[in-house]
Amino acid sequence: MIDLEQVRKVAHLARLELTPEEEQRLPSQLSAILDYVEQLSELDTDNVEPTTRAIDVSNITRTDEQKTFGDCQLLLDNAPDREDDYFRVPKILGESE
Repeated sequence: MIDLEQVRKVAHLARLELTPEEEQRLPSQLSAILDYVEQLSELDTDNVEPTTRAIDVSNITRTDEQKTFGDCQLLLDNAPDREDDYFRVPKILGESE
């Protein structure tokens, strides 16, 4: 059985702020979850292949296509800061990097 001190420790590690009502409710809920996991550990999974998902998932992204953008000047006109034909951005790396 999970006690109040364990709930507080887990909440602290997870950086959760619990109300007093949540602190009182969570020990029994967490204990029920752990009891269920214990039941699952009793199952024979020797012939079950490991998986990361319960169902097959396929990649639905499209393939990349290279396209030429016609009006570079339009892009540069909308830049917050530019120098000639380039975007100016703040320096993020120091001399030692």
